[in-house]
Amino acid sequence: MKIIAALWNTLKRPPVHISLGVIIIVSFLAGIIFWGGFNTAMEVTNTEKFCVSCHEMENNVYQELQQTVHWSNRSGVRAICSDCHVPHNWTDKIARKMQASKEVWGAIFGTIDTPEKFEAKRLELAQHEWARFKANGSQECRNCHDYDSMDWNEMSDEARRFMEPAAERGQSCVDCHKGIAHQLPQQMGSVDPLLAGLVREATSVSLDEGETYYSAKSVDLYADAERTEQAGVLQVATEVNVLETQGESVKLEIDAWRKEKGFGRVLYEDFGQNISSAVLDKDIAQDGAMIETHQSDVVDELTGLPWGQVSVTLWAEKGAYLGNREALWETAGQTYRDACSVCHTEPAPEHFDANTWPAMFSGMVGFTNMSAPTQELVLKYLQMHSSDFVDAAH
Repeated sequence: MKIIAALWNTLKRPPVHISLGVIIIVSFLAGIIFWGGFNTAMEVTNTEKFCVSCHEMENNVYQELQQTVHWSNRSGVRAICSDCHVPHNWTDKIARKMQASKEVWGAIFGTIDTPEKFEAKRLELAQHEWARFKANGSQECRNCHDYDSMDWNEMSDEARRFMEPAAERGQSCVDCHKGIAHQLPQQMGSVDPLLAGLVREATSVSLDEGETYYSAKSVDLYADAERTEQAGVLQVATEVNVLETQGESVKLEIDAWRKEKGFGRVLYEDFGQNISSAVLDKDIAQDGAMIETHQSDVVDELTGLPWGQVSVTLWAEKGAYLGNREALWETAGQTYRDACSVCHTEPAPEHFDANTWPAMFSGMVGFTNMSAPTQELVLKYLQMHSSDFVDAAH
């Protein structure tokens, strides 16, 4: 306390040798020099040259940026790194610069100094940025792409259909627009954790002969128990009857319909509905020893095409079947709602019939990050819960 009191007395004592005006002027000039130097250094770190001065950025994301519309376009407006990754207002900019100190640490210790290391960390790095954009409403995007400045009449019908509702909700751009300046992480297109959990569950299901099961994933089909002669592919959530088990192989019977015009390679869930259950190799599709016909020349009045009801007996691997489809439908329904409600209110499955859903779904799925196996499951869920299967549907 004595030291503090002595310091206070010194500070409040009038200057003896230097006037107060000189102190104020010197302090003012020193403040200008400090602020000018600080701000200049800050702006240097926002330049493109600085951002790509480390090879981690120059050899990876910078190369990707140069292949996109943000680099070269008809308007001649180019976005550099800081336009998207550094907030423009001062307080948020300082906070972002403090966060960037981790990047210096990573550069020193080689966290992502090879393409392999960078790819391994790409999903984590992307998720950090997506979370930041989500939190601030994609403010860096809106510095150029402002909802209030958009001319809806100049947009395509498809773009306007999604953008107008997004503007009304003040939606964050990154909800729909990922991977437009840099490549999406490879992990996003590989394994869906929810679906992977069901596949793991299927490996522990004991198969009993004479019982009915459902495929938890797409499964290769074979003409022989040794699984050496490829016969086709059984698609996800398809009903099968187990006829026999032999080692790690299982003999399956698939009841289905197929179009009789052509080779009849695609097997469908029901008459007149394009809900795919399996795709057979051409030779197998014409092999009467493996395919038994129950009905033929049943004409679909809507298309005029003849259909046939068949059963196919083939072999496949064990460990890919569940006792019912409820868990598959629950996973598919939740994925559909989570992925599609981001951009708009998703249509109810019963809003369309089974044959309309494939075209509708293909137009929407490009705005999501669903993996190919997940897309297959979700589409089948939508078709199997369409107006064709719901009595009260419109």
